[in-house]
Amino acid sequence: MPLDGPALAKALGPDAGAGLATVHQTLCRREAAAFQRAALGGDPLLVACTQESRLFVELNEQTAGAPGLVERPIRFVNIRETAGWSKEAAAATPKIAALIALAQLPDADPVPTVDYRSEGRVLVIGPTDRAVHAAAMLAGKLAVSLLIDGPGSVPQPRDWPVHAGRITGLGGWLGAFEVRWESRNPIDLDLCTRCNACIEACPEQAIDFSYQIDLARCRSHRDCVKVCDAAGAIDFQREPQSFSERFDLILDLNAEPLIDLHQPPQGYWHAADEPALVTAVLELRECTGDFEKPKFFHYQQRLCAHSRNEKIGCSACIDVCSARAIRSDASAKGRSGAAALPGIVVEPHLCVGCGACTTVCPTGAIGYAAPRIDHQGRRIRTLLSTYREAGGRDAALLVHSQGGGARLIGELGRAARSDAAVQGLPARCLPLDVWHTASVGIELWLSAIAFGASQVLVLMTGEEAPDYRRAVAAQMAVAQALLSGLGLPGRHLHLLDGRDAKALDAALRMPPAGSVRPAAFAVPADKRTALELALEHLRLASATSAEVIALPAEGSPFGSLEVDRHRCTMCLSCVGACPSAALADNPAKPELRFIEKNCVQCGLCAVTCPEQAIVLQPRLLLADEGRARKQSRVLNEAEPYRCIRCSKPFGTFQAIELMIGKLGAHPMFQGAAADRLRMCADCRVIDIHSSASEVRITDV
Repeated sequence: MPLDGPALAKALGPDAGAGLATVHQTLCRREAAAFQRAALGGDPLLVACTQESRLFVELNEQTAGAPGLVERPIRFVNIRETAGWSKEAAAATPKIAALIALAQLPDADPVPTVDYRSEGRVLVIGPTDRAVHAAAMLAGKLAVSLLIDGPGSVPQPRDWPVHAGRITGLGGWLGAFEVRWESRNPIDLDLCTRCNACIEACPEQAIDFSYQIDLARCRSHRDCVKVCDAAGAIDFQREPQSFSERFDLILDLNAEPLIDLHQPPQGYWHAADEPALVTAVLELRECTGDFEKPKFFHYQQRLCAHSRNEKIGCSACIDVCSARAIRSDASAKGRSGAAALPGIVVEPHLCVGCGACTTVCPTGAIGYAAPRIDHQGRRIRTLLSTYREAGGRDAALLVHSQGGGARLIGELGRAARSDAAVQGLPARCLPLDVWHTASVGIELWLSAIAFGASQVLVLMTGEEAPDYRRAVAAQMAVAQALLSGLGLPGRHLHLLDGRDAKALDAALRMPPAGSVRPAAFAVPADKRTALELALEHLRLASATSAEVIALPAEGSPFGSLEVDRHRCTMCLSCVGACPSAALADNPAKPELRFIEKNCVQCGLCAVTCPEQAIVLQPRLLLADEGRARKQSRVLNEAEPYRCIRCSKPFGTFQAIELMIGKLGAHPMFQGAAADRLRMCADCRVIDIHSSASEVRITDV
């Protein structure tokens, strides 16, 4: 790699760049002593080589007097495949400086963990022969049970519990799977002694060594029942039996998975062929003990726009979750306190940390916690500012996963070394590794553009579920509409399909788009606030003259409402349904007021409105330098209806006339009583009691 130590030291400054004037080309071999001398110093260590990370850890351990990894962790950063191994390596110094600066940032704040406990109870489900084969591979390490279906040979020794039947329910996670099945076969495997007498006695050979009866071949001779009289395992009159049992682990050997999810729960393996079975067995044998993972999300119920009054509005997180870890909790009946607020329920044991729910959430009610967006914002700003200050231009932020995305970028770097047709990662392309690409959304994309990035590229590989791709693409359409509406030229957001290194290399050859002067704000932890800060900077930097930017209907977090004044009765049920205080009434007179900045386009007002008088309008209002969005305006107003008895205002003309039309034929409101519909609540009660008194006097 062409490395310029003095230039890197200058770009990183006197503190971060200390010691970079010397470049080591073979630090892991001939110059290992230089690493050991640095290890003795006790200062933070950053090694720009990930391939030999294990060797450097061992060297640190073997260096007498060097702090251990607990006292002084060693950080590693890859500048080879990401920068040095490229046809543009000579121009990659600003990028290398940016990657080094990024690697020196402190770790994100720790998050709560989710605990699992497995005692090694595994249920193997599938065809008899394959299930027995798998059980033999797992025996001695795990407590194996079998649930077989179909012909095959069950071993004579009763080494494991063997059940037979059809699965009726399967759910749970590592250490807590609930399995339900139903058996309709006359042979009870718990009672069967496997003496084989029934096999010999059956004239139709309807019983094999799976010790289950093929009812299609059985002709009801019942000779098997006679020879099994002592054990009593065969009973053709037995009702279908239902079973339910808990297991720690599931090995599914069926051709089609019983849990058909892109992100199946931890503790579940599906192995349709022999190579997959070998891999599953090797992993299963290590799945005993206590395990933990980060709790990837945080949820603020008060911000959730999913439901109000048992009406469903936004369900974006439920729709996108490929692990089925999120469910609706729309009813607050029978509950009190904070828990009475309706919303969603996220099962942390099922959550795999993809973050797609946080990306599509318009309010920020569900947010990514590992790390939070303020930490990711700091990483993005550090990467872009260091690159710019080192002389880099037209930065393209490449968001990729730490798994498949990092591997593909590594393949691209190696291909650039061996294939003259492959360019490698461009010098202006700054890789940002994340746990999952779907966890980075519109607030961080727009913040990156506000920090001076020309483009944001999101690399997806085979890891992502199709729903994630659609959700990210929809959010990108909204973000690009905002940037185009603000007058920034070119296309700023790209979703890259990482099929292979050559396809990625071709996709990265794109011209830069327009950029703005860099912002100085720090990305906050709140999604809506981060969005507002980024948009405000972009609006001022672009000096657009547009007053309104139309946005796609799918996934828009901004917008207005259109109210049909002829249909609206001013019942104000929409005000009670609004989760974000975008809608409000006026205590002084019948008015429906609206603050557009607060609207998240959840649709709860529209589904709650009994007259279907509300239509959503996805857009971003820029009029009056953006102040119009923040001001309350009247969507509808009406003259109050006055009581015909006391003249006190109550309701509106339209609401009262609608009520009269609906209740006018009711027996309670006939004759003189019909006037009660035009009275306020107090006068209605007085009139009812007055009429009752007159009736009693007449009777006397």
